[in-house]
Amino acid sequence: MNVLILAANGRIARIVEQRLLSAPKFDNINLTLVLRNSKRLVHLSDQPRVNIIEGDIEDFDVVNQAMQGQDLVYVSNVDITHDNSITVNVIQAMLNNNVKRVISSNAIGIYDEVQGEFGRMNRDAIDYVFTEIVNSEKLLVNSGLDYTILRLPWLNDNEEINYTVTTRYQKFYGDYVSRQSVAELVLKIIDNPVYGLNDSLALAIPNKQEQPHSDF
Repeated sequence: MNVLILAANGRIARIVEQRLLSAPKFDNINLTLVLRNSKRLVHLSDQPRVNIIEGDIEDFDVVNQAMQGQDLVYVSNVDITHDNSITVNVIQAMLNNNVKRVISSNAIGIYDEVQGEFGRMNRDAIDYVFTEIVNSEKLLVNSGLDYTILRLPWLNDNEEINYTVTTRYQKFYGDYVSRQSVAELVLKIIDNPVYGLNDSLALAIPNKQEQPHSDF
């Protein structure tokens, strides 16, 4: 299976890459990693299952070249470009190269699904890019591709995997979750590509079925 990771130097992306290259269950995965400065992943350059491409994913030609021969695409950053060039490039390159499966990062709050005071804080935090992230979601939903949108909550670097998933039409309860947990969900989808198919998934700490708190 060939997996393309765009914005491959992101903190979650690096966790995903390390797990894909170290866990025996993923021995059949070949990685193509696209990032602006390839030196940041030089430690992976001698891996036989890794192809590193230096380039900007806002450049369609870079994305289109990297897309050739791929089976699944993971876009590790949230598209906040004013014209959604990242999302547009990914969709067009996937269509050009007959690639169907994509995991795309986004943010909680795009459906007004976050409750209470934390919901208001979150909306204030994303307000400056709200149009862009909502439009990125709409572009993918209407693309005809097999998508999963990951709505990321506020993140921390705790060394734990502890999360539950809410789907598109469920209210979101929670606030923080670890980057390790997000990476685990990405790996779950790579391992079982029908999981979360054509849905929008958000992560939260389990059993937070009360009004989210705001004391950070």
